[in-house]
Amino acid sequence: MTGSPTLSEQGACRITLGGKVQGVGFRPFVYRLAQQHGITGWVRNTNGAVEIHAEGAPARLQRFTASLVSEAPPLSAPGPLSVRDCPPERYGAFSILDSAASSQADVHLPADGFVCADCLAELNDPANRRFRYPFINCTQCGPRYTLITALPYDRPNTAMRDFALCPDCRAEYENPLDRRFHAEPIACPVCGPHLHVVIGEALLPGDEAALAAAVAALRAGRIVAVKGVGGYHLMCDARDDAAVAALRARKSRPAKPLAVMFGDLEALRDAVSTTPEREALLASPERPIVLLAKRDEAALSGLVAPGLAEIGCLLPYSPLHALLLADFGGPLVATSGNLSGEPVLTDPAEAQARLARLADAFLHHDRPIVRPADDPVYRVIAGSPRPLRLGRGSAPLELELPAPLAEPVLALGSHMKNTVCLAWGTRAVVSPHIGELDTPRSLDTLAQVAADLQRLYQVEARRLVVDRHPGFGYRRFARESGLPLSEIWHHHAHASALAWEFPDAKDWIVFAWDGVGLGADGGLWGGEAFTGAPGRWTRAASLRPFRLPGGDKAGREPWRAAAALLWETGADAPFAPGPLHDAWAAGVNSPASSSAGRLFDAAAALAGVCTHASFEGEGPMRLEAVAATGDAEVVPLPLARDPAGVWRSDWAPLLPMLADAARPAGERAAAFHASLAQALVDQALRLREASGIATVGLTGGVFQNRVLAEAAIRGLQAAGFDARFPRRLPVNDAGLSFGQVIEFLHQ
Repeated sequence: MTGSPTLSEQGACRITLGGKVQGVGFRPFVYRLAQQHGITGWVRNTNGAVEIHAEGAPARLQRFTASLVSEAPPLSAPGPLSVRDCPPERYGAFSILDSAASSQADVHLPADGFVCADCLAELNDPANRRFRYPFINCTQCGPRYTLITALPYDRPNTAMRDFALCPDCRAEYENPLDRRFHAEPIACPVCGPHLHVVIGEALLPGDEAALAAAVAALRAGRIVAVKGVGGYHLMCDARDDAAVAALRARKSRPAKPLAVMFGDLEALRDAVSTTPEREALLASPERPIVLLAKRDEAALSGLVAPGLAEIGCLLPYSPLHALLLADFGGPLVATSGNLSGEPVLTDPAEAQARLARLADAFLHHDRPIVRPADDPVYRVIAGSPRPLRLGRGSAPLELELPAPLAEPVLALGSHMKNTVCLAWGTRAVVSPHIGELDTPRSLDTLAQVAADLQRLYQVEARRLVVDRHPGFGYRRFARESGLPLSEIWHHHAHASALAWEFPDAKDWIVFAWDGVGLGADGGLWGGEAFTGAPGRWTRAASLRPFRLPGGDKAGREPWRAAAALLWETGADAPFAPGPLHDAWAAGVNSPASSSAGRLFDAAAALAGVCTHASFEGEGPMRLEAVAATGDAEVVPLPLARDPAGVWRSDWAPLLPMLADAARPAGERAAAFHASLAQALVDQALRLREASGIATVGLTGGVFQNRVLAEAAIRGLQAAGFDARFPRRLPVNDAGLSFGQVIEFLHQ
């Protein structure tokens, strides 16, 4: 507490709290606290903060002030408390005032909340007036980020502004002792949003009728597009092979894993292996998708995640989902309602038009979704949950910079798994997942999210920070913005995002392994090791480069990477067409790459696990899934310096083992993972000898692979290294926008 007042017998003070104090029931909490401590005065929202005028006896004021932080609502995160003396105004009671705008905004935008236990109890209580109402919420739950149109966070500044409160809701909203006191999205069956279902040409209104029709369609093996909190899901019976196969065929998604929503933890335990820690993550306020190992006896379709050992699982996080799962009585596939790679759809008319070929029925509602927010995804690696995707409930993610920026910047991230990051002063805000930037709708969504963040946080970017790759989809947006550009090397951004998370480390060895990113020598990097720190990274180690026949096509056709490795070593690749070899030999459309991701693709093809990928990363994911558990053979990989002084690990000794059809694919996969992990440790040992650095970080999408990451961490620790692996941001390209800001800050 700063500026503690010296109070007279009946003193007064003005208190300001920043941090996450809007959209989380903070003003009602302050009101109730004031009643408890006998304080008079008022509380109001300002731009991103809460301001309080408090009057009372000195001891009461001190207890009240201390309780503002120590007893704060669970969804809040109040920042530093500022207290100053002021003249008493002799208020006779405590009240909530209308919000006030201030010249200096310190906005903290809340993420969407899950449905709380109190609201769930009312949802299932036949005596409650909100019994089975799909939009029940209170100050401690419900939509926020996807609902707010402007700040301060008041009902007129939300998508609920056109739903006039009925007398009963108005009484709750204005009653300081009620759980819905100033709950801005408050609604009930009389005055709030409602469901309707569209099946063919028929439109059926009414919450119960629409729910019943949707459940009947699901039970009949149909696919239903369901509008949720941050967008639509495509849902079907997760136990029905025919329904899942139909969804895959219509979405042109033959193998990419599908998330499954379970009604409760008991149902989930029947299908997957779990632990108390994983269950706590599933039931946390984020309600994320969590990757969990499938049980052999699980009553789920084998088409949910073909060729993989894990399933993305989630629990209902909205009252609509809770009702739908309870009425259906079984697990439902709940995959993003979009065309592959695009942001999730939010508008009923657009969803119905764009998903017409995919869905047999549409369960709509009339509460607008202001901006999309897909579900967040986590995987437990090395004993801790690691985010793979930011989304509804976890974003916008607010982070603190290690030093102030000279001007506000907007970092545009990567072409794949795109997020954007708005940064100013010592603050940074990372957006939810946007997606791949291959379509006009993806670019439109990027522009909308970028504009929304600046408007909501009341910060205007003066500069864009971008990847150095000239072909990224947002380059036109960047040019048309008219803002100056600062370009950041792809893998430097990966390394800097990691380094930010561990400020105690001053110098690093960072392994940045991913698919491909433009490198400083014009090649496609992806298996790099750097020494240094943000703003002064030096490439110190890598993998033996190889030329990729067909360039970008190799990412979806792992056999091309396999052919490249064989050709590089003088061996034949009889599965590859002769003209392709001729083009490769002539250097036509065959860029050089040191990518660990493409090396995994090649291994998957050579081991017979995946020769053609229907989605990014399918080959490596399948290879990991078949890798045998326990100890695995390590094939030593030679390590030597190239003419530029970069240590290079040679993958060539792996080829005979990978191509040995007499060995089970699982053994070959396990040996490949173990060998690459040991090669990483060997590189780290060489770099420590030269630099004395003993802190090693792992980043890049390849380290989403748990078998590889855990083997590398074990090996590093056994060799005496301090191994670090991020927990706040995804290691894949979803964390790149924030890494660009950190790297820019240190240049």
